[in-house]
Amino acid sequence: MASTSTSYSPFAQRPPGHRRGRLSTSLPSYSSAVQEKLARQPQPPSWFITVVVPIPGIWSRRLRLPMLNIRRMHHFSVTRFGRKRGSLLLFLAFLALFFSAFALAKRFGTHEKKWPGPFTSDPPTLVYKREDLHRIWRWEVASGHYPSRRGIPEQLGLKTSPDNPALPPRRPTAPSTLHPTQVSGITTTRGIGTKRVYLDIQSQPPDVSYPPRPVPGSIADLDVVMEHCDFSEKKYVRDCLEVLRVGAGLDNGKRVRRGRMDTWKYIYLEQPDGWNVSKIDIEGTRHHNKRDVDLDVDADSGLIKKRGVEWETPPIALNSPRQHRPYSTLTTQCDTDNPRLFHMFWTGPFTDKPYTALLSFLFTQNTGLHLRDYPENAPCRPKFWLWINPGPAASVPNPTALKDMFEQLKSNPWASPFLHPRFRDVIQFKLWNTTEQLDGIPELKDEWRSRDTLFNSGGHIISVPPNRQQSASGSASVNTASDEETKGKNQEDDMLNRTGSKSSTSYDRLSVILSDMARFVLCHRFGGIYLDADTIFLRDWEELWGWKGAFAYRWSRLEKYNTAVLHLNKGSALGTFLFRTALKNDLDFHPMTVSKYTKEAYLENLLLRLPDALFDSAWLNTEYYQRDRPPQPYFADFSDFFDTPATQGAAPQALGFDGFYKGAFSYHFHNYWWKPFDPSRNWPDLGPQFIAGERRARAAAAGTPSTSASGQSALPELPEDSVEDDHRDLDWATVLKRTFESYIRGERPNMYGEWLQW
Repeated sequence: MASTSTSYSPFAQRPPGHRRGRLSTSLPSYSSAVQEKLARQPQPPSWFITVVVPIPGIWSRRLRLPMLNIRRMHHFSVTRFGRKRGSLLLFLAFLALFFSAFALAKRFGTHEKKWPGPFTSDPPTLVYKREDLHRIWRWEVASGHYPSRRGIPEQLGLKTSPDNPALPPRRPTAPSTLHPTQVSGITTTRGIGTKRVYLDIQSQPPDVSYPPRPVPGSIADLDVVMEHCDFSEKKYVRDCLEVLRVGAGLDNGKRVRRGRMDTWKYIYLEQPDGWNVSKIDIEGTRHHNKRDVDLDVDADSGLIKKRGVEWETPPIALNSPRQHRPYSTLTTQCDTDNPRLFHMFWTGPFTDKPYTALLSFLFTQNTGLHLRDYPENAPCRPKFWLWINPGPAASVPNPTALKDMFEQLKSNPWASPFLHPRFRDVIQFKLWNTTEQLDGIPELKDEWRSRDTLFNSGGHIISVPPNRQQSASGSASVNTASDEETKGKNQEDDMLNRTGSKSSTSYDRLSVILSDMARFVLCHRFGGIYLDADTIFLRDWEELWGWKGAFAYRWSRLEKYNTAVLHLNKGSALGTFLFRTALKNDLDFHPMTVSKYTKEAYLENLLLRLPDALFDSAWLNTEYYQRDRPPQPYFADFSDFFDTPATQGAAPQALGFDGFYKGAFSYHFHNYWWKPFDPSRNWPDLGPQFIAGERRARAAAAGTPSTSASGQSALPELPEDSVEDDHRDLDWATVLKRTFESYIRGERPNMYGEWLQW
């Protein structure tokens, strides 16, 4: 039988017959007194401990995570600094770490990635009671501004369904089995409008070379569009564009789809036979507003008011709802309540960016320029109002600003072509005056001057000293490139004096913030649709004009607004809500903040958030979404529009305008103001009608003086162009600009086959 060792070993095997729990009589042995002394001292805990976390779905395994040991840190601080001082230092260290992380999150956090927790959540913005929100909903619905079957949030607590003249009656359905007390609020409107006839739009042989113009008065059913295009429902931009172009007949003579396409039809006409507008009970609407509030015990429960302000009082004052009139019942060319105005805001030298935007408008919209005399019974032609801020955003125009503006436009080769009499009925230049515009908004005129600043972007306020405002107002002659060059370097780099963005490092942030407010001001005062200046039209907007509801579009993957495209009805209840709410929130019109306004008031459906596929088809791709099935063309970055990668460089010339996001209404190239559309021919190329402007631009590009020593005009003759001087691979931006220019020169028709004759 083997002998048993008397030395202690944790790995010694238990002898036969050993039972768990019996104490061992073995004593430890040490090789020296030093080891024995060290073994008797208490050992500090480890710096790290292992935490075992169960793995969801795999119950047989655990995830082992190392974590910092608080006991070890406490032991270290106490042994170094004493019990009281060490504990205090440890507490202060944790406190400093927490606030450092908080500060970093506030400094570098974005709207997309917020620091979680109650300390950094955005404060509420709501200033209207539930009674006022009821009035806003009922006014918009009764005015025909809600041609949608999307639901009304039940949190509003409506007790009766509003009559909706923009929606046909529903088919009878089985009554609800819920007891009235089980329903917290009405979620639908009651359609009393005209019948909808959905159109199958196709080019008819032999006219299949170009798509047909939209039918006058036709309307895009944006509910159907949402079914095929909503990113929240995992819809692809590529598939959305196909539905948009097939449903609008843009696949003229080239349709390869077979079978019934009823679910892809999204364009309809209102059939007013037997329709009676008197069914809209305006007085009943007012009565229902009062009764809805009376039925609630706590009328404003669930609404979170902005801290530090009182509810808006007295209750919101609204005019009588508008009368919804189908297009076929109009007695005039245009509906005065819904003017077809495109607005664009511009600051700084007039460049190739607004030039190309205007050209794309002429190339796509039903302006009737191909007709010498526009018939009185022709469809309502849209107009383009280009608003020009004559100086820095913080300046005040001088008394001669309007005259100075037109003189500069005449001398600017990019702007002067649009002053031609042929365009005067469809393109107009307007002088922007901030004071005049804000005084024209009834909701703001008596109070906006009491605010500290007009420049608030997402809560980031930029203060402008009064002396800066006055000093910048001395002259409005900042609209030409030569004036910009005469400024000193220090002034040019000063954010308060910038007029336009000349590079990514000298961004005119104040003008961008001003434009965030200007788009709401223009639409609320005059009606129409606002577009950012970095927008290019890609098709006729007739069907969007027919949709009377307000809309913007989605901020890429986020459920927020991007107001680069904004439709807001003239003098609407929704506009009143937005301006009064913004006034109580320091005049913040950043699209992210506007998203909060409507969400907290349950008004999001009144400002429909359309998919960005309709106006911004490349955005998801540039943020690494849907790259498995991208649309055509595929842009991994917005700069690809101006510098198309060589691997895709054959596409622009081979496919041309028809191959560029066909089906979308517009394209938004997201700034890049400093990159020319056509680097090798960076001047307007519009033919003999506008040859003087081209000569000036080409002389400036070549560094040749355009005046003689005596001061007389001495424009050089144009050199003979050679194809070898051109870029071998033309970028998408270049191809689109040259396509629009060739239409103005009369060398090709517009996208609908209409020729411009001079």
